[in-house]
Amino acid sequence: MKYISLLGATGSIGTQTLDIINEHPTEFQLVAMSVGQNIERARKIITQFQPELVSVANKEDAEELRQEFPKMNFSFGHEGLVEVATYPKATTLVNAVIGSVGLFPTLEAIKAKKTICIANKETLVTAGHLVMDAARKNNVAFLPVDSEHSAIFQALQGEKVKNIEKLIITASGGSFRDKTRAELNNVTVSEALNHPNWSMGAKITIDSATMMNKGLEVIEAHWLFNIPYEKIDVLLHKESIIHSMVEFHDSSVIAQLGTPDMRVPIQYALTYPDRIPLKTAAKLNLAEIGQLHFQKMDLERYRCLRFAIEAGKVGGTMPTVLNAANEIAVQAFLDGKITFLEIEDLIEKALEAHSSVKNPDLDIIQGVDLETRAVVRSLIS
Repeated sequence: MKYISLLGATGSIGTQTLDIINEHPTEFQLVAMSVGQNIERARKIITQFQPELVSVANKEDAEELRQEFPKMNFSFGHEGLVEVATYPKATTLVNAVIGSVGLFPTLEAIKAKKTICIANKETLVTAGHLVMDAARKNNVAFLPVDSEHSAIFQALQGEKVKNIEKLIITASGGSFRDKTRAELNNVTVSEALNHPNWSMGAKITIDSATMMNKGLEVIEAHWLFNIPYEKIDVLLHKESIIHSMVEFHDSSVIAQLGTPDMRVPIQYALTYPDRIPLKTAAKLNLAEIGQLHFQKMDLERYRCLRFAIEAGKVGGTMPTVLNAANEIAVQAFLDGKITFLEIEDLIEKALEAHSSVKNPDLDIIQGVDLETRAVVRSLIS
C-alpha cells in the first residue's frame, strides 16, 4: 500500500490522480490533500476518500469544513500546503498544483524523504538546481508526471545517460496551431481554451496555445535528466500519440506511445518501477489512426518557446522571471485585461529588464518572483 499526499486535488491532474486511487483501492490510499477554493468539490472528495488531513486556501473555508467533518484535520494557506506535503503517514507526494506556490512544499517534502511525483512545472523551472540537488542529497525518488517527461523517463529505463544523443519533446501545437500570427490578434479566451487533444486546466491550456508550456517542459527536461539544452529538441506532432522520444548516439530512437490520457503517466509515476492494469484508459489502435504527422517547430511563430529556451540557457534567475511574468500575463488574458499576443509581449519586456543572478538561493528566487509579478502587473495597469 502506498499512502498518497496530493497537492491540488480539484485540478485536472489531481482529479485524474483520484481516479487512479479509486480504481486501485488495495494499492493506494489518499491520506492528505490540498484544494484551493473549490470547496464544493472538496466536500465530495472528503466524503469519498476520507483523507486524514485537508488543506484549503482560506481560513474561513477550513473552519467551515471543520464543523462539517469534526473527526478530520484541516489547515489552510501556504503552511497548509507544507503540512500536506510532509504529512508523516504519506509515503508519496503528488504535486499537482499550478504555479510557483508548489516549490516550497516540494522542497520540504524532499527533506521529509517523501517520494515525489511532480506535475508542477514551476517547481523545476524556478529552482531546478535547488530541487534536484536536494533530491540527490536526500536520496529521494523524483518521478515525472507530465506525459512528455514520463515518456522520456520510460524510454531511458535500462539505458545509460552517456549514450543519449538528444531528447525529442513532442508538442501538439495547442488550440491555435493552424493559425498564422496575423490571425492571433483577435482570438478569444474561449477559443484559446479549446484544446484539440487534451483536457487540462485553464492556465496549462493557454500555455499550450502560446507554446510556453513546451518551453517550461524543455527547462524541466534539462533538470530532470541532466541534459544540456543543446541536446533537447521540440517537434510538432499534432496527434499527441508519441509523447516524446530519446535518440541515442548509435542512431536508435526509442519512443513512448499512447492515447492522450494523463492517467497513464500519473499511474506509472505512482507504481514505478512496476506497472499495473489501468482499465479506464483507452487502448492505442495505430491501424485506426492510420497516420502520424510531424513538423519542425517555428520559434518565430511560437515566441514563448524561444523565450523559454533562451531563459533556460542563461539560467540563474532568468527562468524565475519567465515563469512569474507568464503566470501574471496568462491570468490577465483569462480575465480579459490583455489580448492573446500581449502575453508574449509582457514576458519579453520582463526578461529584457532583468539581469540574471547566478546560482540563486531560495530567498533570492522568491524575491525575484515577487518583483517580477509586481513589474508585470504595473505594465498591465
